[in-house]
Amino acid sequence: MGEMQQIVLTQYCVGEPKPSDFKLETLPLPEPKDGQFRVRHVWCSVDPGTRSRLSGGDSYAAALPLGKPIDGFSVGVIDASNNPDWPAGTKVFCAGGWKTHSLQSGKGFIGKVMDVPGVPLSAWIGVLGVPGLTAWFGTKDVARFKAGDAVLVTSAAGPVGATAGQLAKAWGASTLVGIAGSDAKCDWLVNEAGFDFAINYKTTPDLDAAIAAYFPKGVDVLFDNVGNAMVNRVLPMMALNGRICISGQVADYNLTPEQTPGIVNTKPFITHRVNMQGLVVFDFARGFPEALGTMAKMIAGGQLKTQEERFDGIAAMPEAFCGLFRGENSGRRVVRVGAE
Repeated sequence: MGEMQQIVLTQYCVGEPKPSDFKLETLPLPEPKDGQFRVRHVWCSVDPGTRSRLSGGDSYAAALPLGKPIDGFSVGVIDASNNPDWPAGTKVFCAGGWKTHSLQSGKGFIGKVMDVPGVPLSAWIGVLGVPGLTAWFGTKDVARFKAGDAVLVTSAAGPVGATAGQLAKAWGASTLVGIAGSDAKCDWLVNEAGFDFAINYKTTPDLDAAIAAYFPKGVDVLFDNVGNAMVNRVLPMMALNGRICISGQVADYNLTPEQTPGIVNTKPFITHRVNMQGLVVFDFARGFPEALGTMAKMIAGGQLKTQEERFDGIAAMPEAFCGLFRGENSGRRVVRVGAE
């Protein structure tokens, strides 16, 4: 019998997560039972949203118990199967966790990788995974984007924000502005991803004035990945019938409820009929195949730009994850845990 490895939670995260909150374990390789199949992971992702489960309290998902493997998304190949619909050799993406292998039944978040030339396997847990799907449905369905909208995206150099902005531009945004945390990220947004403008929030003296200057008629769509303080800042700048998509809250994940900023600029909800809505992307599962097929073709054709930061070895996952909350990442962070 072979072995597998996984990363488990050893202590609840207090504030910013630390590599010492996690531990690498080695276990016997599990064998699939009737109806199951085993996926040998090649790439695993680290996701900011995972942080909400690591403090011991329930969020939109239940808290993760100590000693349990960390949730995450994986892409790899089926290496053993007792399910005729999922034969050995099939490439799949799945919710496999921070592991080298996982047992699957074909239910839940799992799909077969489409063979699209020019699209790397790792993309299926990036733009062609939950980040890209969140961008697609957050922009299209939650923000109800329409051609001509003026769009502001926060944490715009991350995989969700960058994809949301590029989709909005492809669908006819009149103005597309991204907010990011370095000059290099801002340069990539404008020169590679096709944003009209980008703002470095760390060096801009007056962020409110900088945003307002790009939106003289107001912001039609705010696609926010940052949190309450950013939403509170932009609310007075929203256009009539503006829409806010709450996609993520990376600035708030490490805070207790008592520390989390409130939203006090609520008057525009009345005066400007602003609508604000969040999303859990799995609510839109029926539309996944169309979205993935379209975005895969856009990547292959060069219409959708992606960035990846690659790490090697499952032992690198905790540090790769913790770096997300220090603002070190540019694009999607993925970790190679097996041979491609």
